[in-house]
Amino acid sequence: MSSTLGTLYKVSTFGESHCKGVGAIVDGCPPGMELSEADIQPQLSRRRPGQSDLTTPRQEADQVTIYSGTEFGRTLGTPIMLLIHNKDQRPGDYGEMSTIPRPSHADFTYQLKYGIRASSGGGRSSARETIGRVAAGAIAEKWLQQNYGTEIVAWVSSVGDIEAPAIDPGRISRQEVDSTLIRCPHGPTAELMEQRVAEILEAKDSTGGILTCVCRNLPVGLGEPIFDKLDACLAQAMLSLPATKGFDIGSGFAGTRMRGSEHNDPFVRKGAGLGTSSNNSGGVQGGISNGEPIIFRVAFKPVATIGRVQQTVDFDGNQVELAAKGRHDPCVVPRAIPIVESMAALVLMDLALQQRARQGG
Repeated sequence: MSSTLGTLYKVSTFGESHCKGVGAIVDGCPPGMELSEADIQPQLSRRRPGQSDLTTPRQEADQVTIYSGTEFGRTLGTPIMLLIHNKDQRPGDYGEMSTIPRPSHADFTYQLKYGIRASSGGGRSSARETIGRVAAGAIAEKWLQQNYGTEIVAWVSSVGDIEAPAIDPGRISRQEVDSTLIRCPHGPTAELMEQRVAEILEAKDSTGGILTCVCRNLPVGLGEPIFDKLDACLAQAMLSLPATKGFDIGSGFAGTRMRGSEHNDPFVRKGAGLGTSSNNSGGVQGGISNGEPIIFRVAFKPVATIGRVQQTVDFDGNQVELAAKGRHDPCVVPRAIPIVESMAALVLMDLALQQRARQGG
């Protein structure tokens, strides 16, 4: 089972939902960059559970420790080990899950594929695995910012059938995103979303949503021809996240309803070079970054584990009623914000290092 992402900037995650700890091994980070836990912790704190009444009540500080790869606060160019201890494990909450596969969860497929699985909290299929991705992504984000001034900002653009109006991707900031519990920067829509999630939580149910992400200040030329195109790498990274069911970039599926004369992005002079007057391409042409902001969306399905009674069967095919125990988010999208940002950073840094190697820099 592959747990590694990347070609030059490689990240391997480890740990299960209710084991002693989770984290990542980062290989390929260039030497000499200042790095401490303080650079990584902010994104982990945005991802952690128990942030509000709209998220799982599981209480985890998710404090990261750098165990290797740095000395005197600088990276050595050697593998960086990042470990976050699980403090609030409750594997006993999942006793009945050993015999009953949760509907639309990975219990069934993991059991049939491997003949064994971690039944408490979903094991590796739990969103807790993403902690390692976020920690590694924070390192990549710092490197991108220092080398290119890159900014990566994601926000909640819809929850269920509640959709926020269009937001200027050129100006949106994380401060604006974090100004509401639901992490939608449009106040009136955020209130409606929060009310909806509260109602769904009360009903012991769940709902899905869509995140939009913008990556600003990137050089031209990121992305490899044919199979490792920038948009293809982003799609793979995003769809590797738990509960994701869709990805589009630029105009996405909406572009299919446009004519070429509407969809094309005309070139214009911008400063000393060229840019485009529109951005239906989402910052990517021919699988390669064109210097415009990269804009994409990720769709998350409703959380599979719910407290509402469901009719299903156990692994022997016997009819049972299942009202899942444990602590779960009624909607994952507010906490998925730093995860999506981090996955974008991992992809962009890896491709930037590949482009630098090509250019001899």
